[in-house]
Amino acid sequence: MSEIKIVTAAMLVIGDEILSGRTKDKNIGFVADYLTGMGIDLSEVRIVPDDKDAIVEAVNALRHRYDYVFTTGGIGPTHDDITAESISQAFGVPCEPHPKAMREMAQYYESRNMEFTEARQRMARTPKGAELIDNPISKAPGIRIQNVHIMAGVPQIMQAMMDAIAPTLKGGQKIISQVVDCPYGEGTVGGPLGKIQDNHPDTMIGSYPRYEDGAYSTQIVVRGRDQIAVALAIKDVQNMLKNVML
Repeated sequence: MSEIKIVTAAMLVIGDEILSGRTKDKNIGFVADYLTGMGIDLSEVRIVPDDKDAIVEAVNALRHRYDYVFTTGGIGPTHDDITAESISQAFGVPCEPHPKAMREMAQYYESRNMEFTEARQRMARTPKGAELIDNPISKAPGIRIQNVHIMAGVPQIMQAMMDAIAPTLKGGQKIISQVVDCPYGEGTVGGPLGKIQDNHPDTMIGSYPRYEDGAYSTQIVVRGRDQIAVALAIKDVQNMLKNVML
């Protein structure tokens, strides 16, 4: 059997507004779905404030632990948008205006008869040696430095940036997922499911309770990267349910 390739990722959500509840995050679920579709496991998510030390610590921890890191938030024009300079510090490089970003943003604002102010120029700063991530919506680019991808917090812009970087990402073997509907509550099948999980360590078995029309039931989901392993676990789950019915 060939070795299963697993590619991992982490996400770092940056912003006081997320932690205070003023803004509800809409990016984590999108990124998780997007990466799963590419065979990349989103293994960890952190949320940190607009604090340079917190960002530096998180980026340095995550970039050494996972294949990819995706950050959202903190790359706008205001004084508290400190993601670019914080990640520059994490990598030990200067944060400086990127010539291509400056040129394209200047042209963008000129075409809209808007001044390319000093505040807007902040959005053209990148860690030295970084590459740009295209932003077709507002031109202020995302940033890629090594395995860290720095993206906007605005969902529409972040999603466009994910589309831009997708061709550069190398996915692993995708997870197979199969569902078994169980007419019993978790209290009835929880014990047997635990034994089935022990007997099938190459799979992940989840149970999700439901309550409809005054009755409890459970949705059982078996996930794994090996088709045969998933099929064997599903068979044991189905046999277990038959025995419960007896």
